Amino acid sequence: MNPILNKIGTIFIPVKNIEEAREWYCDILGLIADGEILSGHLYIVPMNGTGIVLDSKIYSEDTIFNTPLFHFNTNNIEQAYEYMKSKNVELTTEIEHNHWFNFKDPYGNHLMVCKC
Repeated sequence: MNPILNKIGTIFIPVKNIEEAREWYCDILGLIADGEILSGHLYIVPMNGTGIVLDSKIYSEDTIFNTPLFHFNTNNIEQAYEYMKSKNVELTTEIEHNHWFNFKDPYGNHLMVCKC
Protein backbone atom coordinates (compact mmCIF):
# COMPACT_ATOMS: atom_id res chain seq x y z
CA MET A 1 0.00 0.00 0.00
CA ASN A 2 1.42 3.38 -1.02
CA PRO A 3 1.77 5.83 1.92
CA ILE A 4 1.31 8.85 -0.42
CA LEU A 5 -2.39 9.45 -1.02
CA ASN A 6 -3.65 10.39 -4.45
CA LYS A 7 -5.34 13.51 -3.08
CA ILE A 8 -4.28 17.17 -2.97
CA GLY A 9 -4.77 18.71 0.45
CA THR A 10 -3.82 22.37 0.17
CA ILE A 11 -2.26 24.77 -2.30
CA PHE A 12 -0.12 27.60 -0.91
CA ILE A 13 -0.33 30.90 -2.78
CA PRO A 14 2.41 33.49 -2.16
CA VAL A 15 0.91 36.93 -1.45
CA LYS A 16 2.61 40.19 -0.53
CA ASN A 17 0.02 41.55 1.91
CA ILE A 18 -1.94 38.95 3.87
CA GLU A 19 -4.78 41.25 4.98
CA GLU A 20 -5.30 42.61 1.46
CA ALA A 21 -5.07 39.10 -0.01
CA ARG A 22 -7.70 37.78 2.43
CA GLU A 23 -10.08 40.55 1.33
CA TRP A 24 -9.40 40.07 -2.40
CA TYR A 25 -9.71 36.28 -2.51
CA CYS A 26 -12.79 36.25 -0.27
CA ASP A 27 -14.38 38.95 -2.43
CA ILE A 28 -13.95 37.10 -5.72
CA LEU A 29 -15.15 33.85 -4.12
CA GLY A 30 -18.17 35.47 -2.44
CA LEU A 31 -16.92 34.70 1.07
CA ILE A 32 -16.92 36.78 4.24
CA ALA A 33 -13.34 37.80 5.03
CA ASP A 34 -13.58 37.41 8.78
CA GLY A 35 -11.30 34.43 9.31
CA GLU A 36 -8.23 34.64 11.50
CA ILE A 37 -4.79 35.37 10.09
CA LEU A 38 -2.51 32.75 11.61
CA SER A 39 1.03 33.50 12.82
CA GLY A 40 0.80 36.92 11.16
CA HIS A 41 1.25 35.52 7.62
CA LEU A 42 -1.24 32.69 6.85
CA TYR A 43 -4.89 32.75 5.88
CA ILE A 44 -6.85 29.57 5.18
CA VAL A 45 -9.48 30.34 2.53
CA PRO A 46 -12.66 28.39 3.35
CA MET A 47 -13.01 26.13 0.30
CA ASN A 48 -15.05 23.12 -0.73
CA GLY A 49 -12.52 20.40 -1.61
CA THR A 50 -8.83 21.19 -2.01
CA GLY A 51 -7.76 23.95 0.34
CA ILE A 52 -6.03 27.24 -0.38
CA VAL A 53 -3.65 28.89 2.06
CA LEU A 54 -2.50 32.45 1.39
CA ASP A 55 1.01 32.96 2.74
CA SER A 56 2.84 36.27 2.90
CA LYS A 57 5.97 34.70 4.40
CA ILE A 58 6.79 32.81 1.17
CA TYR A 59 6.13 35.76 -1.15
CA SER A 60 8.85 37.05 -3.45
CA GLU A 61 9.01 37.98 -7.13
CA ASP A 62 10.50 34.52 -7.73
CA THR A 63 7.70 32.57 -6.04
CA ILE A 64 4.64 33.95 -7.82
CA PHE A 65 2.80 31.57 -10.16
CA ASN A 66 3.74 32.39 -13.75
CA THR A 67 1.30 29.79 -15.04
CA PRO A 68 -1.87 28.56 -13.35
CA LEU A 69 -1.18 25.60 -11.05
CA PHE A 70 -4.89 24.94 -10.56
CA HIS A 71 -8.26 26.31 -11.63
CA PHE A 72 -11.39 27.50 -9.90
CA ASN A 73 -14.48 25.66 -11.16
CA THR A 74 -17.53 27.29 -12.68
CA ASN A 75 -20.76 26.03 -14.21
CA ASN A 76 -21.10 29.13 -16.43
CA ILE A 77 -17.88 30.37 -18.02
CA GLU A 78 -19.45 33.46 -19.62
CA GLN A 79 -21.03 34.58 -16.35
CA ALA A 80 -17.75 33.95 -14.49
CA TYR A 81 -15.81 36.00 -17.06
CA GLU A 82 -18.22 38.94 -16.81
CA TYR A 83 -18.17 38.71 -13.01
CA MET A 84 -14.37 38.96 -12.93
CA LYS A 85 -14.49 41.90 -15.36
CA SER A 86 -16.99 43.64 -13.07
CA LYS A 87 -14.55 43.14 -10.16
CA ASN A 88 -11.78 44.82 -12.24
CA VAL A 89 -9.68 41.67 -12.05
CA GLU A 90 -6.77 41.65 -14.52
CA LEU A 91 -7.88 39.13 -17.14
CA THR A 92 -4.95 37.71 -19.10
CA THR A 93 -6.93 35.76 -21.71
CA GLU A 94 -10.35 35.84 -23.28
CA ILE A 95 -12.58 32.80 -22.79
CA GLU A 96 -10.66 30.07 -24.62
CA HIS A 97 -12.41 27.19 -26.41
CA ASN A 98 -15.62 28.20 -24.63
CA HIS A 99 -14.12 26.48 -21.59
CA TRP A 100 -11.58 28.54 -19.57
CA PHE A 101 -9.87 31.89 -18.99
CA ASN A 102 -6.86 33.12 -17.04
CA PHE A 103 -6.42 36.09 -14.71
CA LYS A 104 -3.97 37.53 -12.19
CA ASP A 105 -4.34 38.24 -8.52
CA PRO A 106 -3.03 41.60 -7.20
CA TYR A 107 0.44 40.05 -6.64
CA GLY A 108 0.94 38.70 -10.16
CA ASN A 109 -0.07 35.07 -9.55
CA HIS A 110 -1.61 33.59 -12.71
CA LEU A 111 -4.85 31.74 -11.99
CA MET A 112 -7.59 30.11 -14.06
CA VAL A 113 -11.36 29.63 -14.07
CA CYS A 114 -12.59 26.54 -15.93
CA LYS A 115 -16.05 25.26 -16.80
CA CYS A 116 -16.34 21.78 -15.30
